[in-house]
Amino acid sequence: MRFFVAYQPSVRASASPYRLLDEQGHEVAWANALLDAKRLLQRSPRSLRAYAFDLLHFARWAQAATPPRPLAELTESVLEDYIRHQLDQQPPPTPQTINHRLGRLRALYRFHFQRDIPGAGRFQHTYGTRSPLGYGRRRRAVAQGLRLNEPRRVILPLSAADVAQFWRSFHNFRDLALVGLMLLDGLRCCEVLALQLADLRLAEAQILIHGKGNKQRLLPLPQDLLAVLDKYLALERPRTDSAALFLCLKGRSRGLPLTSAGLRSLFRHHRATSHTPQANPHRLRHTFGADMVRAGICLPALQQLMGHAQIRTTLLYVQLAPEDVWREYYCAIQKRILPESSPQ
Repeated sequence: MRFFVAYQPSVRASASPYRLLDEQGHEVAWANALLDAKRLLQRSPRSLRAYAFDLLHFARWAQAATPPRPLAELTESVLEDYIRHQLDQQPPPTPQTINHRLGRLRALYRFHFQRDIPGAGRFQHTYGTRSPLGYGRRRRAVAQGLRLNEPRRVILPLSAADVAQFWRSFHNFRDLALVGLMLLDGLRCCEVLALQLADLRLAEAQILIHGKGNKQRLLPLPQDLLAVLDKYLALERPRTDSAALFLCLKGRSRGLPLTSAGLRSLFRHHRATSHTPQANPHRLRHTFGADMVRAGICLPALQQLMGHAQIRTTLLYVQLAPEDVWREYYCAIQKRILPESSPQ
């Protein structure tokens, strides 16, 4: 039996629009019950979609396994088999992806049976932890269940030359405003696409952002970006009733809100024309964070600007790029007082 995810925006408002269905079009009750519960908790559509596809991956594996693995018989040993299946794929998913799927299954099991998956104690371990900033007394924490080690994330910002080269490839105010919001305000691509006309406060040089988890934050608009937005609204934005800030400018979609597919296509085109293959929306956001750290901004302010729920994420931007390390080294070595050596 095959399963698939269907998007059904016509379902009632309290239910998830993403549904797991079998090949006959019947709902997979154990998966959709969890999705509806997450909808009641006001999870965003993006989160519901991610949940649905993680459950879909498990449902397909469990049905194809020999013997099939029903949810009621889920144990940590079954999860080990599920992990082996994923690691044997070519290419295998990242450890982060596998851990996300395991987390979804543990949440699913607790939702239906009000207890943890049997056998989790086999992988219980105690470790010490401190505050995200590394100070304070270490305290004991307990982790249960199998979990893969995840490589430490490294922030790789664009160089100034790459930013300038990519920026020069844009020739209309809408696209300059899009890139400017990512590069000068650190917005995620989904936050840019979610912007409404009502979110602009041009008189106060501010913009209201709707971030992850429906969290809002108010950000300043630099003068250069403010001027670009003003020209886009006055000269380029189609006259429509749409409330979205960024609209398609030409073709059959003219006047309709810009979609994520349209934004990906835009970036693909400009990466090719500017010969900057590493330029993507999230890399621009990383560049913003790294630039702010280099400029000496305090971490709580950067956390607020970027909309991070945890300061641990903001701390990733403290990692210096190799060229920063060498620049600081040469500045320090030049200030070092060496002892005078007398010729023999």
